[in-house]
Amino acid sequence: MTKTTWCAAVLAGLIGMQGAQAKDYEAGKKKAEEVCGACHGPDGNKSMTPDIPILAGQKFDYLVAALQQYQKGERNNPMMAPMAKPLTKDEVKNLAWYFSKQQGLSPKY
Repeated sequence: MTKTTWCAAVLAGLIGMQGAQAKDYEAGKKKAEEVCGACHGPDGNKSMTPDIPILAGQKFDYLVAALQQYQKGERNNPMMAPMAKPLTKDEVKNLAWYFSKQQGLSPKY
């Protein structure tokens, strides 16, 4: 395999992976309203106390990592662990994508 052929194959694979890793904003919004809204607000801007973080405007990768850490028990929080545990990989990405696209506000505590 020539270097050019190999590079083309890798590029094609990456392009294909991008579609497989697509994030669904509307699905994230729906899940956020159903599951996260009571504590974080439907757009991720509700925080009545310091222990409820504002999710709006957080970085996508950070939110994905945080949810995965709750799922694995690497982050210990009695409220978040059971909320994150049943989420699928796609739901985690969709939620992270949705919250990362929201305008973050300052906490009100």
